[in-house]
Amino acid sequence: MKPEHAAFARILAGLLAAHAPVAAAYVGPGAGLGMIASIVAVVLAVLATIVGLVVWPIRRLMQRKKTGTAEPKPPVDD
Repeated sequence: MKPEHAAFARILAGLLAAHAPVAAAYVGPGAGLGMIASIVAVVLAVLATIVGLVVWPIRRLMQRKKTGTAEPKPPVDD
């Protein structure tokens, strides 16, 4: 982007932001608590995924060390 275009874009964005109308909105307690609960749920899901991805290889290595085999034994057909 050319410098003069970037300057024009900044000026235009500033003018549009200065002209924005006042938002007359109210978020009730139910909607607010629901939004907070949703955000907490997403954050906990991401953290659980990260912990699972870190812990799973460690558990697998501990299982291999415990059994003394390089690979897990295949299931036996009866």
